[in-house]
Amino acid sequence: MEEERPKITLIPTNADKLVDLLGWIVLLAIWGWTFTHYSTLPDTIPTHFNGAGEADGFGSKVSIIALPVIATLLFIGLTVLNRYPHIFNYPTAITQDNALRLYTLATRMLRYLKLVLVLVFGGIEFMTIQHATGKGAGLGVWFLPLTLVLIFIPLIYFVIKSVQANK
Repeated sequence: MEEERPKITLIPTNADKLVDLLGWIVLLAIWGWTFTHYSTLPDTIPTHFNGAGEADGFGSKVSIIALPVIATLLFIGLTVLNRYPHIFNYPTAITQDNALRLYTLATRMLRYLKLVLVLVFGGIEFMTIQHATGKGAGLGVWFLPLTLVLIFIPLIYFVIKSVQANK
């Protein structure tokens, strides 16, 4: 039977609080952008973009609400999950000696990912509205590679730091 992991109350640093605050600000900005531009949208808008950033699916303008809803659910869900670092998966065994370091790294990684997710959803929302109103031409060829870099480079960094923290 697996040993129960230590439950530690983590005190967020000012940098941690700043990343969380930026995430909330971006999330509110997505909603504000959506509501302030909703009335200017045509009845049919892009709802999907291919890997090259070109619109390849279209639907009702009501579908523009889906992006902020999904971003909000992900952000809040990850915020709640971040309160329970003892249930995360780790590349090394959790002990009383390394729990604080590994939990801190894991919660920082989730904070960063939350911010990246809302930035990505905000970018898609912004560019969808720009495209729908004739002010833009899709996401652009750079969007997918940039998104992948923003997500995977930090994930790799935090996994490496977690393995090193146990040495």
